[in-house]
Amino acid sequence: IRVLSFNLRYDSQPDTTSVSETIRHLPDPLTPRSAFYANTNERKWSERRIAVANEVLFNKVDLIGFQEALLRQVSDLQELLGDEWDHRGVARDDGKEAGEFGPIFWNKSVLDLQEWDTFWLSHTPFDAGSRYPGAGSVRICTVARFKHAAGEVTVMAAHWDERSDAQRQLAASLILHRAQHEALRTHAPVVLLGDFNAPAAGRDSAGYEIITGCRVPVSISDVFRQTYSVPGNAAAFAMVDLLGEAPRRRVSGNYATYTGFNRVQDSKDFGRIDFIMGGSNRGWEVLSYRVGQALYDDGMYESDHRPVFCDIVF
Repeated sequence: IRVLSFNLRYDSQPDTTSVSETIRHLPDPLTPRSAFYANTNERKWSERRIAVANEVLFNKVDLIGFQEALLRQVSDLQELLGDEWDHRGVARDDGKEAGEFGPIFWNKSVLDLQEWDTFWLSHTPFDAGSRYPGAGSVRICTVARFKHAAGEVTVMAAHWDERSDAQRQLAASLILHRAQHEALRTHAPVVLLGDFNAPAAGRDSAGYEIITGCRVPVSISDVFRQTYSVPGNAAAFAMVDLLGEAPRRRVSGNYATYTGFNRVQDSKDFGRIDFIMGGSNRGWEVLSYRVGQALYDDGMYESDHRPVFCDIVF
């Protein structure tokens, strides 16, 4: 199964251009081009959405966790990907349509949805719109369980806070607990897709350390812990960074997953903050791991993040 994690960059410059209008006005690809990378400033979503959908279709992706998708972006991608695809997720601000989604999309010919839900990465994870004190934004995690040809898999898609390291530690602790519960409940693999808004090492890496079992989790909601119970005698569990599990010759040369909309050769904002992980209960094998490109030679970035792909056998 080819898995993709991709922060879309939210629709910060909304317009009323429909998908059909965008397609109708696509330029002739045979027209010669004389200028390259002339302007790398952020483009409108209506200019970027075809390229984003093509990342999925050209790369034959089966399963996706998107971040920063507003309602229009979710609808556009469903339209562009077509009837072979479906998705689930809610908006973080109200549990309905307000604010960003963290949707999971899947190819219906490969995966069959069994159940799904959303929880908030706060002290009250079942309260829609709840925010961690001091966090920059409301944060959520979407969870879906699928059947596939070889069995089952639980998929978790999340976007941690950009401002609060304490929120990221809580997010990691909640997700780790839920992932262990699902691993024990289903006896099947668990996969996490997400933008952690922090690196794997150095400053602000505590969340990554918690999710990978290198740091003790912080205290989480008793209600959450009781709802998703884990026996006290359960074996140790952590999430495994799948970049380190791929055969070395099947890992792409790109390292940074965040680039901003910087000009070519301006790498001051680059960093690896987007991850694909698998539960330590295993049941998976990584065939390849690739951080793609998001910059076209006409200067258009698909997003300020690069797409992250992983081929996994369950």
